[in-house]
Amino acid sequence: MRAVDIIQKKKEGKTHTKEEIDFLVQGLLDGTIEDYQMAAWLMAVCFKGLDDDETAYLTEAFINSGDILDFSDISNIVADKHSTGGVGDKVTIVLIPLLASLGVPCAKLSGRGLGYTGGTVDKLESIPNFVCSLKDEDFKTQIKKIGAAISAQTPNLTPADGKIYALRDVTATVDNKSLICASVVSKKIASGADIIVLDVKYGAGAFIKTKEEAKELADLMIKTGAKLNRKISAVISSMEQPLGTHIGNSLEIIESIEFLKGNFNKDLYEIVLEIASKTLVLAHLAKDYKEADKMVKSAIKSGSALNKLKEIIKAQGGNPDCTDDYKLFNVGENKFEIKTDKDGYVSKLDALLIAKACKLLGAGRDKKSDLIDFGAGCILNKKTGDKVNAGDTLLTLFWNNIKEEKINEAKECAQSAFEYSSTAPENIPLIYKED
Repeated sequence: MRAVDIIQKKKEGKTHTKEEIDFLVQGLLDGTIEDYQMAAWLMAVCFKGLDDDETAYLTEAFINSGDILDFSDISNIVADKHSTGGVGDKVTIVLIPLLASLGVPCAKLSGRGLGYTGGTVDKLESIPNFVCSLKDEDFKTQIKKIGAAISAQTPNLTPADGKIYALRDVTATVDNKSLICASVVSKKIASGADIIVLDVKYGAGAFIKTKEEAKELADLMIKTGAKLNRKISAVISSMEQPLGTHIGNSLEIIESIEFLKGNFNKDLYEIVLEIASKTLVLAHLAKDYKEADKMVKSAIKSGSALNKLKEIIKAQGGNPDCTDDYKLFNVGENKFEIKTDKDGYVSKLDALLIAKACKLLGAGRDKKSDLIDFGAGCILNKKTGDKVNAGDTLLTLFWNNIKEEKINEAKECAQSAFEYSSTAPENIPLIYKED
C-alpha cells in the first residue's frame, strides 16, 4: 500500500477502505507518510468528500491513535458536551456542575480560545489559582470523587487529529464537514464519555454560517457516533448575537456564577436547559423534557448546582470564595460606556463585531502562544429586540493596558455591531428545530 495511490484514489472520487485510512493515519504518526502527502489527501477530500463509512473510519483511526479514557468503573452514564464555538458561550461552566449535582458524572475536556471564539480553559483560568491541566489519572479520580472535572485536553488523546488539524489550519482544509466531524467526535469518544451532546452553532459569530449547514454537520456527527456505538445528540443554535450578557474570560465566569444563583439571561437559560434535558433523558434520569426542566430548576433553586461548582473549583486548586467575592477576579480597571443616539428597537446585534471589539481589548488571541487579558471584555445592556432611547447605554467595555488606537477601534466595532428599526424585529428562535 502506498500513500500516492490512496491520494490518487480519492482524487478520482473513489471510496477508501478502512485499511487505507488506517494506513494514512498511522503513517503520518510514525513518519512514513510526509506532511505534504497528507496535505494533498486532505485537499482531495475537500474536493471529492468522504462518505459516512469513510468518516467513521477516520474518526475511529483518530481515537485509536492515542489513549482512551475509561470510566466504566465509575458509571455507565458519563456525559460530555461540545460546542462548535461562539461568542459569550459559557454553557460548559454552568452545565457541568448543574448535571453533576443531578447525578450525571461529567468528564469535560475543553480548549483555549483562538481567533474570535472564547475558550473554556481560558475562562476557568481566570479563577484565582484554578488548574486546568489535569493528568489523566487525576481527571478520573476527581470525577469519581465529586462527579465532575473540566480539564484541558492532554496530548495523549487523539494525537493523529492534532497533527492533521495543524495541517488543515495552514492548507485551507478546515471547513470540510467530514474532517470537522472526525476531529470533534474522536476527541469526545477518546475522553471516555458514554453520552455526548453537541451544540452546533451557526450565524455571524460561528464558524458555520447557515442553519442548513449546521444541520448537515449535526446529522453526520450523530450517524458517526452511532457507527461507533456512542449516544450522540445535537442541538443546533443561533450565534447571530452573543450568548448571555457578559463576554470576556473573568466576566463570563461571573455571569456563570450569577446563573447558578438563579439570576440568568433568557437565552443562556434556554440553551443550558436544552442540553441538560437531552443529557438527563439520554441518561434515563428524566423521562421527558418536562421532568428535566423541573430537575434543572430545583438544582438551581436549592443551591446544589452552585455548591457543585464550588467543589470543582476547590478540587482544581481554585479559590471557591470567588463565587461570593467578585473582587477576586481581574476585571478591567478601565471602562467605557457605548451609548446610542437612536430611538427604536435593536434589530440586529452582530456577534462577530462584539467579539472583535473584545479581542482588540485583549480578551482573545491570534496564536495559541499569545497572552490574553482575563479582565478584558464587555457587558451588554441591550440585545436584539430590546427597545432603546437616545442616550441609553448599549454596553460597557472593560480593559487594562491596551494602546489607544486599539481602544478606539474596539469602540467603533462595538458601536457598529448594533442596528436599529422603528418597530420590534421578528423574533428568531435561538434553537433550530425542524418543523
